[in-house]
Amino acid sequence: MPIDMQHQAMGYDRTATMFSPEGTILQVEYAQKTVRLGSSSIGMICVDGVFLIADKRMKDKLVIQKSANKIYEIDSHIIVCAAGIVSDARVLIERGQLSAQQHRITYDSPIEPELIIKEISNIKQQFTQYGGARPFGVSLMVAGIRAKKPELYTSDITGNYFSYHANAIGENEEKIREKLREQYKPELNIKKGVKLALDIFKEIQGKNFDLERFDLVYIKNEEGRLQRVKEEELKEFVK
Repeated sequence: MPIDMQHQAMGYDRTATMFSPEGTILQVEYAQKTVRLGSSSIGMICVDGVFLIADKRMKDKLVIQKSANKIYEIDSHIIVCAAGIVSDARVLIERGQLSAQQHRITYDSPIEPELIIKEISNIKQQFTQYGGARPFGVSLMVAGIRAKKPELYTSDITGNYFSYHANAIGENEEKIREKLREQYKPELNIKKGVKLALDIFKEIQGKNFDLERFDLVYIKNEEGRLQRVKEEELKEFVK
């Protein structure tokens, strides 16, 4: 019998508080598989700012496309995208939005992006430790500006987070990361960075590639405010 089936038979996957004999938490590993089934997103730091681009993977004609955005505003200078269970992400994003507003009221200044990802990661870690609750089935990528400098963070299922020059989450994330390792350059500006991201999506998605599937939001260093790109404007980034 395969090891995974043995663990299931012995009940190691019934709770997030139980370690398997290999030292893993199976509920967390299952949640990681959920993330890899989610829609893909790429985040990238550029010389003039930072951006997130996400595959909405939504083609239903009955759905109003504006309601299917995959990139959310935490504050005017911080954005976030998610891969996995979107309803799980919504709870964490709303917590981040609340923290950002509380920080503005308390200190009369914008919150740092790292404080947002740390707050979200702490909540995610708690749900890998408590009985009677499952882990959040979502990874989040947070991009923002701090003191006119771009920052990009990713939080995984376990509650760990790291800062990145460029990263990807969701479906085909490892393939996308390999492409980014090969082709990403720190001197890219936002327009060239978006073109690189779209070229990677096009190569991986093949005949399924369609510009209408993508949601793009960027923040420039000097302006420090998010700019959401409309579908018809996205074509300007691939020229």
